[in-house]
Amino acid sequence: MAIFKDHNTTVKQLLGFIPEALLSNLSLTTRIDHYAKVLQGNKLFYLLLYGILDNDRLSQRTLEDTFNDSVFKMLFNLDEDETVRRSSISERLSKVDPDYFKQIYDCIYEQFSRAYTSTERKKNNLIRVDSSMVSESVGKLMEGIDNKSGKKAVKYSIAFDGVLPCYSTVFTNPSYGNEDNALPEVVRGHIGKEAGHQNIYVMDRGLQSTRTIAAFSKEKITFLCRSKENRKLVELGSFITEGMELDLGESVLVSDRKVQLYTGIPINKNGKKYYSEELVDIPFRLVVVKSKGEDQKEYWLLTNDFQRSAAEISQAYRRRWDIEVFFRFLKQELNVSHLVSLNKNGIQVVLYMTLIVVMMLLMYKKANKIGYKTAKRRFAMEVRDLTIAMIVVQCGGDPGLFFKT
Repeated sequence: MAIFKDHNTTVKQLLGFIPEALLSNLSLTTRIDHYAKVLQGNKLFYLLLYGILDNDRLSQRTLEDTFNDSVFKMLFNLDEDETVRRSSISERLSKVDPDYFKQIYDCIYEQFSRAYTSTERKKNNLIRVDSSMVSESVGKLMEGIDNKSGKKAVKYSIAFDGVLPCYSTVFTNPSYGNEDNALPEVVRGHIGKEAGHQNIYVMDRGLQSTRTIAAFSKEKITFLCRSKENRKLVELGSFITEGMELDLGESVLVSDRKVQLYTGIPINKNGKKYYSEELVDIPFRLVVVKSKGEDQKEYWLLTNDFQRSAAEISQAYRRRWDIEVFFRFLKQELNVSHLVSLNKNGIQVVLYMTLIVVMMLLMYKKANKIGYKTAKRRFAMEVRDLTIAMIVVQCGGDPGLFFKT
């Protein structure tokens, strides 16, 4: 088989993390197979898993061909006589319970995250949160977010711990086109999974609502986001002292202040809505740094963290870029911008399955210390050779005669 001698983890080991007992148990608790004749929950799970790995551009047609392929059935020990049509896949995706796939996703994340070292666990308290809009081929969406192109779009919002996607959701309601609505829901959703957490949630410029960040402080949620420059505020004091080091490495500290912010209070007058400015009594910290690059750009970093140094705040924001790299990997290597289903239910299912595949690829990448593209290529090679070996055994042969180890 494809043996990479410098690898620490194989595909076969990672596939062993798929919880067979959980699949069986969830089939009962979620009643996912109540009306299913062929595409039971576990078969749909394996179909999407293999389909995402084996196709550069997944579609309902490729899923139909995959399910009817003898190689796929051999790999997952399915009945050779069973067949399925594209229309059946489409209908199944539109009605199947997404919670079945969400619980599998949560379980696999929990198992993989146990492999983090103590140092990584501390680093992974930094949760990057961001969204990506997908509008390709979604003109037929019954429910979606209107964008400037005239098409409807869906929004994928994800929390990323630096190694794996630790929380995700799909938004199609137009109100979630505004990140001030979407990002807080992701943050609170992730917190619901982690009682007693000590996370700091890092976001870009999407989060600007003073009411939201004030609510975060009341809920003891530590956040860090990039604020709009020259935001109206009241300065309460400075944390910069005489002789303090202002060189932060790749940037220079311009200011580090304790501030209060204004928010707009809606007022109805003569049937019209107006906003009256009001000073929020909760203090925040505003760290302003200037890039040493050619553009000398300033970054206004807003947080309710008064414990970390300005250098740590600046570095935490820089590490937010990890989620941008992750989204690029999702789009370029797993083609997440292409929607297999135009139904929100199906979109959620495919997203959870894509993230399950991604977690396997990322753990493969991390354990074997290779890049994103190399991980995907070698993972596919190992799956191919694992399948060939199973076919050889099934035919009464010895894989060792062909695969040199």
